[in-house]
Amino acid sequence: MTTIHTVDGSGVRLRYEVRGSGPLVMLVASPMDAEAFAPVADLLADEYTVVTHDPRGISGSVLDDPEQDSTPELRAEDVVAIMDALHAETADVFGSSGGAVTGLALVTGWPGRVRTLVAHEPPLLELLPDAAVRRAGVDDVVTTFHRHGLEAAWMAFMEIATVDGADMPDSDGPPPEEPSPQEIVNGGRFFAHELSHTTRYVPDLSALRSAPTRVVVGIGAESGHLQTHRTSTALAELLGVTPVEFSGEHIGFLERPKEFANDLRGVLADH
Repeated sequence: MTTIHTVDGSGVRLRYEVRGSGPLVMLVASPMDAEAFAPVADLLADEYTVVTHDPRGISGSVLDDPEQDSTPELRAEDVVAIMDALHAETADVFGSSGGAVTGLALVTGWPGRVRTLVAHEPPLLELLPDAAVRRAGVDDVVTTFHRHGLEAAWMAFMEIATVDGADMPDSDGPPPEEPSPQEIVNGGRFFAHELSHTTRYVPDLSALRSAPTRVVVGIGAESGHLQTHRTSTALAELLGVTPVEFSGEHIGFLERPKEFANDLRGVLADH
């Protein structure tokens, strides 16, 4: 059974969902909302209390000021607010993409609250040797959004998301559906208020190393063509850890939820 709750955070009313029972695991995305994690959350709920939420300004998490930017630090504070509402002193945290960056900010700012952080493909472009080029690419995407709209921005985003010269894998699936009105709103918020702050985040490596949290860096088995493969590899090298492979690519939790849930179980059980 899934129960839906709200809690007030810093300038936001956060919507979150709770499933199952057992040790607390929080699945954190950005900019995806709680719905993206539903298949994996359902699979994990037989062993864990699984919490998902809509990030601030996305879907059901409504901001007091719609023009407020979304930073990793603010999103980490939101995770703490949900933990406090659940009277949970600690949790295991799985964060994917921007949610992985949220998780890194969470460990840095609240080092005692996270037992294990699985940072799955954080887009930490500042860790790359060509960071200035990557930063300019993100700026171009944001400019494209403001000048030409959401569809053009997504096309530009997909271009910078791949490694230079890499071909996108062939897709045998059906063409993507037209975005819903909520997806259009969420996409606009991502480009206008979230993307730059997430990709410009520089993790505090010293704080991450000294924290009591076990930090695991996850990389999709099929993500070799993506910039997030490079950024995840760079983070793992800087932390001196070996990356853990997860099924699928960047959104393996949507593409292969059963395999992905088993991968995550293995990592959490390995502690």
